[in-house]
Amino acid sequence: MPATRSIFARLSRWWHGPARAAGDPLGARGEAEAERYLVARGYQMIGRNLRFRRGEIDLLCIAPDERTVVLVEVKSRAHSRGVYRPEAAITGRKRRTLHALANQVRRSNNWEDRPVRIDVVAVEMGGRAGGRVECRHYEAVV
Repeated sequence: MPATRSIFARLSRWWHGPARAAGDPLGARGEAEAERYLVARGYQMIGRNLRFRRGEIDLLCIAPDERTVVLVEVKSRAHSRGVYRPEAAITGRKRRTLHALANQVRRSNNWEDRPVRIDVVAVEMGGRAGGRVECRHYEAVV
């Protein structure tokens, strides 16, 4: 666990604070569900809603192999909204932003010797709190 604390200490030098708007309960709930899903599968969280000049990292964690740094983009939707799955919202612009963020995090934390990857967690939720939640995790897809 001390390694995780030192990673966060270095990371905090480039962190600009939470980016989530107070009026986005669906996104906040989706990120909480994605975090719960990943932690249950052995991921260690080292950052949430990290905002940088180039954009935002929803979740930053260490993979179960205890070596790989993972930037996680969370896309959330209510089941009743539209026909598109949340993961379909990853645009070319978003992919470029995530790659730039991954490079910035790697350089600023001297992680050139560590694998860094970008994952997507798609979260679909029922309309009510406590409703059905479905998470789909895509590794190294961006």
